[in-house]
Amino acid sequence: MKTSVIRKVIFNSAHRLYNPEWDMKKNDEVFGLCNNPNYHGHNYELHLKVTGDIDPETGYVIDLKKLNDLLQFEIVERFDHKNINLDVAEFKNLNPTAENIAKVIYDILKPKLDPQLKVQVTLYETPRNYVIYPD
Repeated sequence: MKTSVIRKVIFNSAHRLYNPEWDMKKNDEVFGLCNNPNYHGHNYELHLKVTGDIDPETGYVIDLKKLNDLLQFEIVERFDHKNINLDVAEFKNLNPTAENIAKVIYDILKPKLDPQLKVQVTLYETPRNYVIYPD
């Protein structure tokens, strides 16, 4: 039987949703207030779900201390109190929607974990809006 463990971290970031190929009118129509040229911020809540077999020697699917250290180093330090559009290299040419942020986080973390583990990112942009990648 597979077992899942989940670690939660929080980071605060600013971003702006817009497509540089469009004029301001179309960006406003599609992204509304999220297209604010001066950016806007969120208190993101990230839940990283790791699923695998329980190791008979340790009793762990994964050591949560090591998982937390990975999240702090790879995600929180990269995103916390940053402007995602300007400060996070992965978004130089990528619109920082919650969907894209969740995928980027997955792409950063997945290669750093045991390939036998299944990984899923749930990212809350607000208490009412969240994405799951992959679903």
